[in-house]
Amino acid sequence: MSIPLHISGNSSVHDFYCATECTWCDGCGDYGIMAAAKRAMVELGIAPHDVCLAFDIGCHGNMSDKMLGYRFHGLHGRVLPLAAGMKLANPKLPVIAFGGDGASFSEGVNHLVHSIRSHYPITFILHNNANYGLTTGQASSLTWQNQPMNTSPNGIPEDTMRPMEFVFSLGPTFVARTWSGDIKQMTRVMKAAIQHRGFAFVDVLQACPTYNKFASHQWLLEKCYDVSDEGHDPSDLEAAKKIAFDTSERVSCGILYQTEDVPHFIERLVPRKDVKTTPVEETKITDVSALMKRFV
Repeated sequence: MSIPLHISGNSSVHDFYCATECTWCDGCGDYGIMAAAKRAMVELGIAPHDVCLAFDIGCHGNMSDKMLGYRFHGLHGRVLPLAAGMKLANPKLPVIAFGGDGASFSEGVNHLVHSIRSHYPITFILHNNANYGLTTGQASSLTWQNQPMNTSPNGIPEDTMRPMEFVFSLGPTFVARTWSGDIKQMTRVMKAAIQHRGFAFVDVLQACPTYNKFASHQWLLEKCYDVSDEGHDPSDLEAAKKIAFDTSERVSCGILYQTEDVPHFIERLVPRKDVKTTPVEETKITDVSALMKRFV
């Protein structure tokens, strides 16, 4: 089953404007990520009423009340099943989920695993600032080794997870990496992710000026490079893994890997084969008053 996305084809950045004041720290990468997300949707012709936006708990989650649209602020680590449910209910709407590295690689790592292996046709934007910023800088699963953090002043005793190796081990169909200081690149990557056939994983390396002193804006500016400038072929899986895993000298950014050959989750549902309607179009109002009287 293939249901085309419902996109009105006319929008502007102003349509997403919300009068709620931003409360992020000065220099926070969330400003750039929000700007890129708005631009990506506008350039694709997506209006606020054309998209479902799902947010996890964390600094990034405060974006849910700083831009207009159909927004849902979920539970910590649970944004991906929430987004999957939105998409299954109404496949016509593009669904974009936002989550932090703490929620996505600790509390909700199981959901990340099954979202990738299930090929849910949603876009996932990972705000990767390598700490729990909202709760004042505790270390996350992606915090670097030997970095003093709140509650772990001597550095973390655990091994740091390697997110790209983890994601690639699950057979993804879209993997990209970008960083919060390059709005132009983020916009291009997000547009491609939203248009992708299945699950799109976008790792955004995010500056956190208050709590992350090791991967600063300046460090990212110096280390990150665009793979499209060096002729990278995103259909080459082995080449994608090589440049994604090795960050010892430089950090590869852009679309690292993409294939459109794998059917997504909804396309694999045998009972929905040849069904032209969506679940939300098949629902109806049912009078349950007689049923409820049995429990009074």
